[in-house]
Amino acid sequence: MSDESSTKAKSYTVVARRYRPKTFTELIGQEHIAQALSKAIASGRVGHAYLFTGARGVGKTSTARIFAKALNEIEGDQASDVESGDDMDVIEIDGASNRGIDEIRQLRANVTVRPSRSRYKIYIIDEVHMLTTQAFNALLKTLEEPPEHVKFIFCTTDPDKLPITVLSRCQRFDFVPVKFEAIQQRLKEISLAEGYEAEDEALALLARKAAGSMRDSQSLLEQVMSFSTERITADQVHALLGTADEGRLIEMVEALRGRSPLDALAVVDQATRGGADPGQLAEQLLNYLRDVMTAGIGGGPELLKLANPAGHGRLTELANDWGLQTILSSIQILDESLVRMRSSVSSTTLLEVALVQICQLQDLALIPAMIDAVMRGGPMPTSTPRPPERSSSPTASKPIDEKKNAEQKALAAPAESASSVSVAKPAFAEQQLPSDRSSVPAISSPPPSSPIAPVASAVRHPGLSAPATSSALNANFKSPSGGSSMALEDWRRAMASIDGMLADFGGLAQSVEPLGSDQWTISFPPGSQKPKEYCEVAERKTALQEAVERTMGRPIRLNFVVPPGPPPTAVEAVPQANIRAQRIREISEHPMVKRVCELLGGEVLRIDAPVAQPPAPASNTRATNPVEHAS
Repeated sequence: MSDESSTKAKSYTVVARRYRPKTFTELIGQEHIAQALSKAIASGRVGHAYLFTGARGVGKTSTARIFAKALNEIEGDQASDVESGDDMDVIEIDGASNRGIDEIRQLRANVTVRPSRSRYKIYIIDEVHMLTTQAFNALLKTLEEPPEHVKFIFCTTDPDKLPITVLSRCQRFDFVPVKFEAIQQRLKEISLAEGYEAEDEALALLARKAAGSMRDSQSLLEQVMSFSTERITADQVHALLGTADEGRLIEMVEALRGRSPLDALAVVDQATRGGADPGQLAEQLLNYLRDVMTAGIGGGPELLKLANPAGHGRLTELANDWGLQTILSSIQILDESLVRMRSSVSSTTLLEVALVQICQLQDLALIPAMIDAVMRGGPMPTSTPRPPERSSSPTASKPIDEKKNAEQKALAAPAESASSVSVAKPAFAEQQLPSDRSSVPAISSPPPSSPIAPVASAVRHPGLSAPATSSALNANFKSPSGGSSMALEDWRRAMASIDGMLADFGGLAQSVEPLGSDQWTISFPPGSQKPKEYCEVAERKTALQEAVERTMGRPIRLNFVVPPGPPPTAVEAVPQANIRAQRIREISEHPMVKRVCELLGGEVLRIDAPVAQPPAPASNTRATNPVEHAS
């Protein structure tokens, strides 16, 4: 390397530092904070401690330096010293490397020394949440009552780690992520100042990738400048970021909508061969599906994050054809795959598996319509129902009211009047569903003498592995206690995968309420304390959680509750009773069985029918009674 090149390398300053804001008017995206601090200085209402919080690269440290210069009315060479961190009266401390109690004791000893040439001695502590608990405790008294010539400015990306005693002593300002348009405009100004002509699409890609961080966007711009000549293009940005252009994303979404896994995998192969990173591609697709969802629920072009606003109409048509429920399920599959891809060496394979899973999704929007058709006795739907048109006329709500009244009548109808039908599992993409209930085979009702005669006839739901009563189908409209009907169905599928009394007691749950994505609250009918206590035993609860994890594909923590209220009457309890569980309880109370369980530390899980024994020799024949064998 020549001496001239070496000199240039040593004197070069990165873009993020050269274009750092130096006054409140240059601060981008945080105008509300700049205005508040300016007015505090003008009115003389300056506190002794400030806390600046927010994500990385949004201007916390820059604002602290600007505030320090404004407080001390610093200009000229001294202002340059503040900006470089070399001023004697504006001391910047890195909280990550000066986090111990010894450093804070040194700070407490130095605050008594008056500033050398300014009005205030100002301490800027960056990443203050890294200080130890002992260091915070040592700082508390000085922080609450510092000398008149001392001001503290704390900057952090994680304010939740600060003790409440520190938070209560500071004036807090939350820095918001910088808006996309502001970042794009600033990148354009920097490009022109550096002598580059940049395409708007290229700058938009950099601004979106920065995700609200001005510093990150400027670092990415500098990377693109390093291998560009005089023009920055979108292709150069895609090559730098390892992403694919929107055309590939549209092709992939069209393949997913058409349930063509081969076409989707072909697009992935072309994108990865072109230099796209599988993880970045999956993240792009996730955000693109988010835009499709936004267009499907009526969002305008201004709400799109990744897609070109000019293609908003196409996204709306795609969302209407695909169905909102299917889009939501696709987003969930991609999100779970992204989590696994971050810790896997086969990220491409995981992405391909996720795309094939999405292609295999059935038209989920048809399921509620099918259930409604079964309950009403009308024709089965063959296409995704369209949402009703919005209207401001008084008569627009009449069809909705009629539908609501019909649903209430269906819920109020006695269980004995429910028709006995069995709906075969539909293949929405391959076959036509029956258009009339007369073509659906029926299941015979139990005889009047049977103890389960009052139970409503079972209707097999396409998404359930075990029959569900008509009350369970009505739960698709609204569960008995307001819980999630879809979670209740998943719970029943999990119970169908296990056996014994644990499955019987778990099947008595009347509602399942999801709390986030990793926790369920299982509600039993009022007065059902015994099933709740039975399921709460540690090993049984673990078995239930494992069954749910096998069904849902992710771990879910379970909580069991019994809502207050009178227990159901005998007539109301009949549809929920389980004859097999009742028989197990009767066998468990037998003195001999009870004694065996006590000796062996076991319990009765199931009852097997007697096994036919071969005839014994006449000399050894003993009289036996055919009894049930409890295991």
